[in-house]
Formats: sequence, C-alpha cells, structure tokens
Amino acid sequence: MDYYTEGILMLLCINMIAAMGVSLLTGFTGIFTLGHAAYMAMGAYTAAILIMNYDVAWLPSVLAGGVLAAALAWVVGVPTMKLTGDYYAIASLGLCEAIRLVIENWQSVTRGARGIPGIDPYTTRAVAVWFFVALALFMFNLIYSRWGRYFRACRDDVTAASLLGFNTPNIRLVSLLISAFYCGIAGALLGGYLSFIQPAMFDMMKSTELTSLVVFGGLGSMSGTLLATGIITLITELFRPISQYRMLIYGAVLVMVMVLRPDGLLGSREIWEFRRARGTKKEESR
Repeated sequence: MDYYTEGILMLLCINMIAAMGVSLLTGFTGIFTLGHAAYMAMGAYTAAILIMNYDVAWLPSVLAGGVLAAALAWVVGVPTMKLTGDYYAIASLGLCEAIRLVIENWQSVTRGARGIPGIDPYTTRAVAVWFFVALALFMFNLIYSRWGRYFRACRDDVTAASLLGFNTPNIRLVSLLISAFYCGIAGALLGGYLSFIQPAMFDMMKSTELTSLVVFGGLGSMSGTLLATGIITLITELFRPISQYRMLIYGAVLVMVMVLRPDGLLGSREIWEFRRARGTKKEESR
C-alpha cells in the first residue's frame, strides 16, 4: 500500500471514530450538537502535551485524551442535559468557540494560534485500524444493549420516557460522555497522524462537518454514518488535486442526497436490515 492510500485509510478510520460518537448522541439519543470539535481538540491537545512535555507513552496519552474529553463533557453536560430541542445545539456551539478561544490564548501551554508542531507520528495504519475496530465493536454492542434502548426512548419521546420512570438526564449524560470520549480519541489520533495541531482545525466548521455526516448517513443508523463518512472522506481526498472545486462537489453531493433521500442514505435502518428485508420479499414472492 503506497503512502497516499495509507494516509486516506488512516484519515478514514479517524473520521469514522469521531462520526460514531456524534451519531450516538444525535442519531440515537436525539440531541443535536454543533460543538463536538471541542472534544476532538481536548483529545488532540491532551495527547500532544503529555507526549511532548511529559514524555508519556502514546497509548496512555491517547486514552487520557479521550478521558479528559469525557470529563469536559461531564462538566458541560450536568447543567445542559435538561435542555431540549435547539437549545442544547446553541449551548454546544458556545462550548466549541469557548474551547477554541482558550486554546488560542493559553500561549504558555498550547502555543496559541501557532499550534503544536513535531508531534511523534504514533498513528500508524495498524493503530488507526485497531482503534476503529475496537471502538466500532463496542459501539454496535452498545446500541443493541439495554442502554441502546434507553437512548432510543429518550430520542423518540423524552417526556414519555421520563413519565415511564427513566432517569432521562442521566441517560442523556451517559450518551454525551461516550460520544465525547470517541471524539477525544479521534482528536488524539489525528494529532499523531498529522504531527501538527492548531486551534483552527477544531472550529465550528469541523463540528458542522461531523453533524452533517450523521444526517447524511441517516439519523439512527450507525452503519449509515460509517458509509457517509467513507463517501465524504473519499470525495474530499480524491478531488484534492482540484481543491478549488472540491468543496463545491462536497456541497453538491450533500444537497443531492438530501433531495433524493431526505432521511439520509439508510434512514433509521442498518445496512443488513435492507438485505434481510430483500430476502423476506423474495420468499413472499415465491
């Protein structure tokens, strides 16, 4: 595998890890977010600072990035998880900008807008693939577990779920913590892949991109989110030689899918459910 293809594969794994985290919160718990780039930034800067300033090994540094991102989500989530509808989206947007401004102005630790160069390239192909496989297995087991049903109950009708005895603020908070952990891991792996991070990489556009991947794939479909991430990542990378038209193509694909399939590529179903439905139709037609 040549260096360019290997780079796309690693970027694909990193984007899919972050997209799975946002899909859990937005697609399965029904909390619309515009601030998950903040958790990626927390993971990326935590791992980079631990490795470069304190000589910590890369694996505990990456895991620490995920844990600190989840800790930040807990601090933010406790007072905001009772918000519903668009109110949390606005709060998450404020969080994203606040974290970016802190990073930009905390010169002694983060080097401000100059960013941190020279990070050890610890994100190899094997590291990216193993992290993706492990986190994907955990995520698919989670969404089909008892907690997955809790998340869907909060998404479908949070008031009804509350009346049935569900502790909906805690359930939504757990979803946020797991979601932030995934984005923190993705941010830490991104720093190891690029060997450079700066605040501009984690602005509102990055948060919007993550949320659009979930909507593009279908709310409530984890495999749809992975499929959408693969398509969008390949489009942005394959059209890099014509960079002046790349975002135009990116936008055109999003508009076309939203017009032709308003529920996203797979809607709320997983990809294997289509194959099962097709098999049932064939049996009925016999």
